[in-house]
Amino acid sequence: MIVLITGANRGLGLATAEELAQRGHEVIATARNVDALRTALQPMLDKGLAIRAEEADVTRPDQLEQLALNFGQRHEHLDVLINNAGAILDQNPGPYGGAGTLESDPENLLASFNINTLGPLRMVQAFLPFLKKSEAGRIVNVSSGMGGLAEMGGYWPGYRMSKAALNALTRILHSELQGTKIKINAVCPGWVRTDMGGPQAPRSIEEGIRGIVWAATLPEDGPSGGFFRDGHPVAW
Repeated sequence: MIVLITGANRGLGLATAEELAQRGHEVIATARNVDALRTALQPMLDKGLAIRAEEADVTRPDQLEQLALNFGQRHEHLDVLINNAGAILDQNPGPYGGAGTLESDPENLLASFNINTLGPLRMVQAFLPFLKKSEAGRIVNVSSGMGGLAEMGGYWPGYRMSKAALNALTRILHSELQGTKIKINAVCPGWVRTDMGGPQAPRSIEEGIRGIVWAATLPEDGPSGGFFRDGHPVAW
């Protein structure tokens, strides 16, 4: 199985890449900082795992076009696309540590959408031809319960709204991909102890990647068009 994952230089992305490589899959790990990515992947390469680094900033269509060209020179198909790259850009801390919506700069909110929503869309657009050639294409959009309307609260507006939009994108693409073998799902890893989640988060990285790996390796009768945490449906 050939897997492509964005934002793989640290945290959930790096751990997911390692887990899938350890399972014997060929992994293309991408990140904006390719030097940091190569350093992070070196222990896996030393173990002989089939993993390689590629530069990819999901906000730059030119880089994604080059990434797809490089991919096509090596492979005819892609089995799994994991849209993991994301960012919290909210500022103006509120009482819970997040940004207050009324104090937020709209340009900053647009930047959140550019990374967290449009980034995954650009990746799907670039790699859909390869996914369609797979016997069992899978797209995993790493989302968040903070983007679920059922759990929606205040603060962090850029992150919340961009992840809600990513969930909507997941449903839209699920509808438009009917008739193909591709399954697409949004996955919430939970609040995880990463650089983004912080040391106070209750979940380990190992716990966080569980649902991502599950969605990446779904069997033929697995679900599509859903929102999941640890392989279980959660409310939109």
